[in-house]
Amino acid sequence: MLRTHTCGELRVNHVNTEVTLCGWVQRTRNKGSVIWVDLRDRYGITQLIFEEGSTTTELMTQATKLGREFVVKASGTVVERLSKNDKIETGDIEVKVSALEVLNKSNVPPFTIEDDTDGGDELRMKYRYLDLRRGPVRNNLQLRHRMMQETRSYLDDQGFMEVETPVLIKSTPEGARDFVVPSRMNEGEFYALPQSPQTFKQLLMVSGMDRYFQIVKCFRDEDLRADRQPEFTQIDCELSFIDREDVLTIFEGMIKHLFMSLKGIEIGDIDRMSYDDAMRLYGSDKPDTRFDMQFVELNGVAQGKGFNVFDASEIVVGICAKGCSNYTRKQLDALTDYVKKPQVGAKGLVYVKCNEDGSFKSSVDKFYTQEDLKSWAEEMNASAGDLLLVLSGDKDHTRKAMNELRLHMGDALNLRNKDEYKALWVLDFPLLEWDEETTRFHAMHHPFTSPVPQDLDKLESAPGEVKANAYDMVINGVEAGGGSIRIHDRTIQQRMFKQLGFTDEEAQDQFGFLMDAFEYGAPPHGGIAFGFDRLCALFGGSDSIRDFIAFPKNNSGRDVMIDSPSPVDRVQLDELGISLK
Repeated sequence: MLRTHTCGELRVNHVNTEVTLCGWVQRTRNKGSVIWVDLRDRYGITQLIFEEGSTTTELMTQATKLGREFVVKASGTVVERLSKNDKIETGDIEVKVSALEVLNKSNVPPFTIEDDTDGGDELRMKYRYLDLRRGPVRNNLQLRHRMMQETRSYLDDQGFMEVETPVLIKSTPEGARDFVVPSRMNEGEFYALPQSPQTFKQLLMVSGMDRYFQIVKCFRDEDLRADRQPEFTQIDCELSFIDREDVLTIFEGMIKHLFMSLKGIEIGDIDRMSYDDAMRLYGSDKPDTRFDMQFVELNGVAQGKGFNVFDASEIVVGICAKGCSNYTRKQLDALTDYVKKPQVGAKGLVYVKCNEDGSFKSSVDKFYTQEDLKSWAEEMNASAGDLLLVLSGDKDHTRKAMNELRLHMGDALNLRNKDEYKALWVLDFPLLEWDEETTRFHAMHHPFTSPVPQDLDKLESAPGEVKANAYDMVINGVEAGGGSIRIHDRTIQQRMFKQLGFTDEEAQDQFGFLMDAFEYGAPPHGGIAFGFDRLCALFGGSDSIRDFIAFPKNNSGRDVMIDSPSPVDRVQLDELGISLK
């Protein structure tokens, strides 16, 4: 080893110890007779000191020539600092340098490599190897590493076996778009990169593996945003001879273990909510339950009073913002503008102020009496000083718009504290959802999800009413993971494919290998997959998973550091039998 210690481990008990450190020069401070150098590595920062009188002239000259990000090796004696720095863990000591070697010089970096940098996102992604030297980014990857180790430890203790599944697989028509890979050996045919190891983990259950897991790369060719990347990582799990309750219990335990081991937080019991209740009370299948503001339907008290906007609506729904009756007209107009944004999509907003004197002031006073508005307040359990916000329209669209308004108000009132965590199981999703464009049903999760046993007879007669034996874990309004009990019977799987519009031939062509496997003693099984990148972001208090991926893509799916994707040589395309227009 070139060093005896790292730049993060020296303390007062090391005083008078001879040490050798290696690292990068973060900054230098030259006071003429004294030069200080902050030396940084992955583990921390240690201050080096060069002083006239006790340091040779040659060393002083060397120190004056050090630039930012020079890689150096410094040997010397640990001494106690006169002026201590409580902002770094090594702030009680410094190293009086007796020998200095420049291992490599550096160009001036394109941005400051400090916790607070002057580099923008694109610049830092172009020079990601430099951005990774910064403390916050390094800490994010350390969190990711620890979460990976703790996940493996927990699942190993629960009897899971880690098994790798193929990366080059077969393209399937369900789900998001596949990334496809041409085969040179089989011209005109293509592999696909896996969106999930779904069929392989089910085959592992058929093979008797019993409990499988994998921390696995998955790929989806879809539009990107802060919580999506074209390649992402899942904690992928499958179990045999279990029911839904077994799965929920085991993975509640995993989430509790991760919170305790990584953050020292006891999150307590994890609530459960049906999909129908989640949509009715929050307008979302991933509700943020850190704060209240549940939806209250007002059809019974708001319709039939001559206000055509409400009378013609399928639903009139409101939320109560506690203590907000003092909102100004400017603030209320801003809320109205917000709900009219295309991404929210409401046509307008009705408000009712519950004044401190017991009276009510609304934007629809000419249609509703004080008694009418009082009945609204009673329906919504509102008190003096509260503000009622009401939307109307068709059910699905209005609930989605109200969900956006609720989250907006949660942010405005500081009710969505990133240091507070609330986990929730959402259960009993619809098995199928109707698509107007394709005029057929699609699987809400995937084609291998089992219906709840009591709804199996409805699969042909009332497919839209069938509930899935599925479950999602939601943490702070983010879908952290999801899974289901699987179909393990060939006949039921064939019935499911028919409801999805597959002919027998198409089902056999796409998934015959799985249905054939079911003929050889497939056990009852189910599983779950957690978005590993999303979990890291949640635990790290970030909205973006990119902060927790070593080399992420940008919002266009590009790696600007290595300039990928990029054209390939014409010879390669010819070998693959691919011609470009």
